Amino acid sequence: MKSYRLKIFSILLFGFVHIPCIHAQPGSTEIPYGNNPAAGNYISINESKQYYEVYGEGEPLVIIHGNGGNINFMKAQIEYFTKKYKVVVMDCRGRGKSELGKDSLTYMQMTTDVSIILDHLHLDSAYVVGRSDGAIIALMLAVYYPQKVKKAVAFAANLSPDTTALYPFFYTEVAQNRKQADEMIAKNDTSQNWKIIQQRNRLMEFQPHITVANLHKIKCPVLVMSTDRDIIKEEHTVFIYRNISRANLCFLTGENHYVTTNNPELFNQTVAKYLAGHFKTEKLRQD
Repeated sequence: MKSYRLKIFSILLFGFVHIPCIHAQPGSTEIPYGNNPAAGNYISINESKQYYEVYGEGEPLVIIHGNGGNINFMKAQIEYFTKKYKVVVMDCRGRGKSELGKDSLTYMQMTTDVSIILDHLHLDSAYVVGRSDGAIIALMLAVYYPQKVKKAVAFAANLSPDTTALYPFFYTEVAQNRKQADEMIAKNDTSQNWKIIQQRNRLMEFQPHITVANLHKIKCPVLVMSTDRDIIKEEHTVFIYRNISRANLCFLTGENHYVTTNNPELFNQTVAKYLAGHFKTEKLRQD
């Protein structure tokens, strides 16, 4: 457990021109995901530049990274799903090539960012796959922009910023990281971009606030996913599943919060099967 905690701690610290989509080759190491002039575009939202890339052809699929990641962090998912879908990926605010903006970082703002990017691309709806913070955004898209979500996959989401949802060691480290950033900003330290580090950790320390009533508004099919070695409490994941009317539940055994990079084949195949299949109703358990 100690080594796992250290791994999480280290990750936490660390005009519009149409450009044609490009196709990624399976297993390719040549495409610079997250810094690809052939697939990348900027869009201005609330006077801040937000960066996104588009790959492949087919039904639209949005992939959203987690708090400590960026577009390149989801490389294995982009390469896999580009074979079948039109994949849209973005650097969420303050990550990668996207600007933080003038306001404090919020999940609602990032949710709106995704919606605006879909509008800009003339995509009325899409499949949405999010991990960690991206999973929170996926759920919020289904709540506030329901017409834009065909199906959602929410991997390792939490509804509240507390130990009812998160294991205590993780929540404590987030608060410590935020306090350190506050102190370094007060000292005018420039060794790192402490403003972005502060905002990322404040995001996790004080947000989100997704209610049961919000979950009840979700009408699209949702695959609620986690692992049995995650930073999200297992009972919290089950709670999310139980409060979405058209939800399915999946725990990946023996994996942790980084299964998208540590075991992408398992994650990708599980998600692909869900997206391609029909919703499995509650009736299956009642027969």
